[in-house]
Parts: sequence; C-alpha cells; structure tokens
Amino acid sequence: MSINLETAKQNLLTLKNDYETRIDKIEDHIQNPQDDLNEHWDDQAISYRQNDMRKNLMGEARQSLIYVDNALSRIENGTYGECEVCGKQIEVQRLEALPYATLCMEHAE
Repeated sequence: MSINLETAKQNLLTLKNDYETRIDKIEDHIQNPQDDLNEHWDDQAISYRQNDMRKNLMGEARQSLIYVDNALSRIENGTYGECEVCGKQIEVQRLEALPYATLCMEHAE
C-alpha cells in the first residue's frame, strides 16, 4: 500500500491549523490572563505554575508545528515518506499515526 500524498497533505494542513490555533490561544491567555493575580501568595503561586505549564505546552505546539511544516516541505520536494536514515519508504501505518514521521519503524527504535 502506498501513501496518498493529497490525503497526507490535507491531514498535515489540518494539524498545522490545530497547532497554530493552540499557540494563538495560549499566547492570548499568557498575554491577557483571565484571572488577575490575587493578593494571596498561594493563589499567585498557582497562577505562576499554570503560566509555566502554558509556556511548556506552547513550546511543544511550536515544535510540532515545525515538524508539520517540514513534512509539508517534504511533500513538495518529493521526499515525503522516505526514512532519513535508510531512504526506504516509511510504513503507511506509521505515517497515518504520525504524519510528520521522518524515520521508518526500524530506525525509530
């Protein structure tokens, strides 16, 4: 079974949109918190911890967006679905589960 590049591209574009939306929401929440810091130290500590968590989630979303953009570039240049190590086709099931995979199962382990 071979990779349907148009389907893969649409899936990647959907993922790209999802990550961009997630990043925008997190950035908005960091810039414009829904709850102002209270005068209580415990509440401030919780707020700071939540802000750190949001920043971590935003970092993960940005990294995933880079992976998606790179996969879209590989579709454009004709190398999508090729393992970066051995050059063989990445398994279709792997690409369906992780559309921006760059390694076949053998080299991903």
